[in-house]
Amino acid sequence: MTEAGVAPENLEATEAWNGPLFDVWQGFQAVVVSNARAHGDAALEDHRPEPGDRVLDIGCGLGDSTVQLAELVGREGHAHGVDVAERMIAGAREEAARASVPNVSFEVADVQIAQFADTYDYAFARFGTMFFANPVAALRNVRAALRPGGRLNIVVWRRKLDNEWLHRAETIVAQFLERPEEYEEPTCGPGPFSMANADTVTDILKHAGFERLELKRQDLVIKVGDDLEHAVDLVMSIGPAGEVLRLWGDRAAEIRPEVRAALLEGMADMVRDDAVYAGSSTWSVRALAPG
Repeated sequence: MTEAGVAPENLEATEAWNGPLFDVWQGFQAVVVSNARAHGDAALEDHRPEPGDRVLDIGCGLGDSTVQLAELVGREGHAHGVDVAERMIAGAREEAARASVPNVSFEVADVQIAQFADTYDYAFARFGTMFFANPVAALRNVRAALRPGGRLNIVVWRRKLDNEWLHRAETIVAQFLERPEEYEEPTCGPGPFSMANADTVTDILKHAGFERLELKRQDLVIKVGDDLEHAVDLVMSIGPAGEVLRLWGDRAAEIRPEVRAALLEGMADMVRDDAVYAGSSTWSVRALAPG
């Protein structure tokens, strides 16, 4: 995507998701996607698209959610995945082609400024709406792309305190490093918890023009690593703790072994016989386009 296709305030987040965060996401794809899928499945369990629906998948990443939606709507329906990161969309197209899924398509797009050519019956996002600099504008564009009465279902993280694995890692890293005032690495934008507050996400959707809002709380125990070393690698790479370490870069090289040792000790109680598990919590936010 050219810079002309991205809102200026989203350029830094786009650089991050198309660069270092893509590499991290790909490296931890199995565990990250399984966790996202668990919360996505919970959201879809009682609020899924109908057979034959045209579905928009917002922030589709590597496209597994788009393929899942395509399976739900069947051959008479269609699922269209959009993401601001070119590398994500390239990977999504490759995965869909390998799986021989005929009723999917993908597009590089910044939803905050996108004008969609098609009209959709249902819009879905699995952790794909928290990184817009202006989520009201983005979701207003989504609402405009929905038919009258079209349905929205987005999954967003609830507060850090209810997501123990991320919150604990952030607390431990904060004993050693604060977020640096100066850094060269791009950040992910507002961040994964920007829509955690129920009042905040409700106001965003109301200002975007949606009606009949409903928030469903989803509390799940999820796998955060194959073993303790893997779980610590994960939290040192993604989430609030991972971003602090990434922004420090080589400047934190000397202290990283101490940080790692503290994380290994601080997360040891999450280990079970087969893997590492922790509590997690999201909102499934449902709404309707007017009409």
